[in-house]
Amino acid sequence: MIGVNSKRTVNELPLLPMRDIVVYPFMILPLFVGRESSIKAVEESINNFDRLILLSCQKDLHSEAPTPTDIFDVGTVAMIMRMRNLPDGRIKILIQGIRKAKITSFKSTRPFHFVEIQEIKDAQAPKDNLEAIDILSGVKAKLEKLVQASNQISPDILMILEDIEEPNRLADLIASNLNLNIKDSQIILETTDPIARLRYIDEILKNEVDILNSIENHDKGQTKFKSNPFISDEFNETEDMDEFEEIEQKIANAKLPSNVEKEAVKNLNRLKKMHQESSESNIIRTYLDWVLDVPWSKKSEENLDLVKAKEILDQDHFDLEDVKERVLEHLAVRSLKEDANKSPILCLSGPPGVGKTSLGKSIARSMGREFVRISLGGVKDESEIRGHRRTYVGAMPGKLIQAMKQAGTMNPLVLLDEIDKVGADQKGDPASALLEVLDPEQNNSFKDHYLNMPYDLSNVLFLATANYLENIPGPLRDRMEIINLSGYSQEEKLEISKKYLIPKQIENNGINGNDVEFTDFAILKIIKGYTREAGLRNLERKIGSVCRKIAKKKALGELTEKMILNPSLIEKLLGVSSYSQDELKKIDEVGISTGLAWTSVGGEILEIETSMMPGQGFTLTGKLGEVMKESAQTAFGFIRSNAGLFGIDNQVFKDYEFHIHLPAGAIPKDGPSAGITLATALISLLTNSYVSKDIAMTGEITLSGKVLPVGGIKEKCLAAMRHGIETIIIPWKNQKDLEEIPKHYREKIHFVPVKNIFEVLSVAIIDWEKKESDSKSKNYRKSA
Repeated sequence: MIGVNSKRTVNELPLLPMRDIVVYPFMILPLFVGRESSIKAVEESINNFDRLILLSCQKDLHSEAPTPTDIFDVGTVAMIMRMRNLPDGRIKILIQGIRKAKITSFKSTRPFHFVEIQEIKDAQAPKDNLEAIDILSGVKAKLEKLVQASNQISPDILMILEDIEEPNRLADLIASNLNLNIKDSQIILETTDPIARLRYIDEILKNEVDILNSIENHDKGQTKFKSNPFISDEFNETEDMDEFEEIEQKIANAKLPSNVEKEAVKNLNRLKKMHQESSESNIIRTYLDWVLDVPWSKKSEENLDLVKAKEILDQDHFDLEDVKERVLEHLAVRSLKEDANKSPILCLSGPPGVGKTSLGKSIARSMGREFVRISLGGVKDESEIRGHRRTYVGAMPGKLIQAMKQAGTMNPLVLLDEIDKVGADQKGDPASALLEVLDPEQNNSFKDHYLNMPYDLSNVLFLATANYLENIPGPLRDRMEIINLSGYSQEEKLEISKKYLIPKQIENNGINGNDVEFTDFAILKIIKGYTREAGLRNLERKIGSVCRKIAKKKALGELTEKMILNPSLIEKLLGVSSYSQDELKKIDEVGISTGLAWTSVGGEILEIETSMMPGQGFTLTGKLGEVMKESAQTAFGFIRSNAGLFGIDNQVFKDYEFHIHLPAGAIPKDGPSAGITLATALISLLTNSYVSKDIAMTGEITLSGKVLPVGGIKEKCLAAMRHGIETIIIPWKNQKDLEEIPKHYREKIHFVPVKNIFEVLSVAIIDWEKKESDSKSKNYRKSA
């Protein structure tokens, strides 16, 4: 890293235009960078220029996109010492000036200014120059008087000046500590003669001292030191009184609880006694702003009309009856019992793209509540929830109090998005902080560290979303009412596309119903050929892509009549299908079986391949988790211990190595539900039997050959339907879960409940009954 004293010459650097400050060499200060071009310049500096960047002030402070002519030619090469990303999209950097430089040319202006520079070296004053010594002592004397009379300049500067005798360093230090306008600051920066620089600073200080003396003579008892740049032409006492009166009026009108009002008045009285330019006064002002902006008593009027609420929910979302029913139940209770203030805490769990987040907006609209979304994905700091204590620099309330301020009412719907993605590190565990928030018995007195006062969250309707419930800590999961949202079938996707997605994309892309018509066959072509997901996100993207291509034709004048889309036109617009039924097994094969898995993105088809070769051992590949590895070992152990039942010679286990592979190799897989699929594939391999291509299965196997129940039956059923499989083997005890599957789904799939592996084999392996000639095997199956 290049330090302040580095001798390296950099001729080309990114440029960061400064709005209202001129940076001098050796000056250290934080900067907040918000413009996109400026952020890119900072990133380029850090990545490719050893953190060096040129800082030059723009002439027009209000210009959002300054051109080369809007920027001063002379600036300062600086080192970016630290960088931090802020929640609002800005970045905060700490910089230190190194040396002055002049812009000789602009190499580029997009995506950021990139300039060629030439270093500027200040002239050196002779050591025994009497004029320099005289001006130096005069500058120090005038500065000392200003420091004593003003709170604007830190007294520490006088101690630092005692150790500096070099005129240029002294000029830079004083100029950086004076509240100068841009014109004066730039003149001092561009001047290279040290005597001339000190003369200019001396003249500025002389004017400020004269103004100070005239004010003291005018009214010694009413002196208020504030310059322009140091002392303003008018006293601001009237403005301060107006500000205090405004705060008092806000406190009176806010209908604050007694303890909150007492704390607000206490802080206001402290503020009145402080110097209005001190840092502590700014902290109290900010605190009072937060206290007065957060709603303490205001509530939005709820819509308790169940018919109207149901109508709104049905307008926005197709199906999702469980969630809609629960919302209507809550409204019914509220309409019958006015003091039923405790709102339910719901958690919508399901794969991505099924409408969890958008459902939150719809529920808020149906209930007449404000909607606020809090994204919890990647949150690792407890203070993000509880806020920072005011002793810290830049302290602010946590996400919950910020959400309440944004809502403006005490009874909004707060969506805790991606609650299963909350992390933890040395800064604390946000999930533990959420325990208080999501407990109806405790959240009526939630205490944010910044406000440091109890805040009532009991009127808030909390709605959490998650993809994978297992990632949520048990105590937190226990506080929420879980509602599972499964994926959509092809028929449901067809209806949702016609009612919601297509009209939305047609409108978004500037076309209308007279330009295009999607036939059902065209929509099904997109669903089957270009998407394979539990949710709707990719489907909406593909529909949007079709609409954009039609919009292009319309813009070019190529669309002469209404385009009726059919499967062949869809393929012309979107290209060759991404998926096809050919990806499934085409023929019955030995050693290959089809399983069903339940993942965080919905149900998936799992094809298991087995092979054997001379050698010894047992190999598993396909990025398997520990539970799935143990499931494979259990299946293999069962087969070895019962080899005689299947007519398998035990010698084969000594002479051959067995390999089990689960494509795709880069995707992690885990869980016990592939147990019977693994066992079926191995038995098929060892007995040279064919496994039916039309059957999929799910279930956990034990060492005694029993089949245990598994989860996610509905999601696995939808996955099988997406792939055209119509027969599914399920554990016997999972028959109760079939009630959760809509009737029209159950009618399309033949479910075969089984109790043991022999019942699985009799269905999955072709002509198994003929191979099952050993009476021991038959007797075993009957007893099991």
